[in-house]
Amino acid sequence: MKPILIDFPSEFYSERLLIRMPMPGDGKAVYQAVQASLYELKQWMPWAHREQTEQDMEANIRDAHAKFLTREDLRLHLFNKETEEFIGSSGLHRINWDVPKFEIGYWIDTRHSGKGYITEATERITQFAFDELNAKRIEIRCDSNNTRSSAIPERLGFTLEGILKNDGISADSKELRDTCIFAKTT
Repeated sequence: MKPILIDFPSEFYSERLLIRMPMPGDGKAVYQAVQASLYELKQWMPWAHREQTEQDMEANIRDAHAKFLTREDLRLHLFNKETEEFIGSSGLHRINWDVPKFEIGYWIDTRHSGKGYITEATERITQFAFDELNAKRIEIRCDSNNTRSSAIPERLGFTLEGILKNDGISADSKELRDTCIFAKTT
C-alpha cells in the first residue's frame, strides 16, 4: 500500500498532553517557544542557528502539515491538555514504510523542561507507532554529549545499539560529534 493511503489518527493523548499533527496557525506559538528556548536549542539543533521570523515559522508549519498528510514526515506538536499551551515538538521522522521504521525526534520549550513532558510524549508516540503504524523499529538518535536527550530513551527501555564516532557536526558547526543510536523493536 502506498504510504499516502495509510489511515491513522492525526491526534492522540497521553496523560497530560494532546499530541497532534501541525496545523496552519501554529506558527505563532511555535515561534514564541523557539525564541524563549534559543539558548538551549542552539546547543543541539542546527536549525536554531538560522534567523527565522514568525512568518517563516508559519510557512515551516504549513510545510510540515502537508508532509504529514502525504506521510513523508510525521511531525507532532505537543500541547498541555488542560491549558492548551504549546509545550514542544516531536514526531516520527526518517520514515521507511517498507520496514516500517521511524526515528523519534524532540525538543521542548525551555519554560516547560524538567517536568517529564518529553518522556511522556516519547512513550506515547512510541506506543502510537507500534499500535497504529505497525512499526517494527523505532530509533532515537542524539549527540553523545546531550545527556538530557539520551536519558529519555534510557528511561523508556530503548537499547543503546551503538555510538557512531565522528558521525556528525555540532550544531554550531565547530567540531565533530558522536551519535548515540537507541532503538526499540518488535
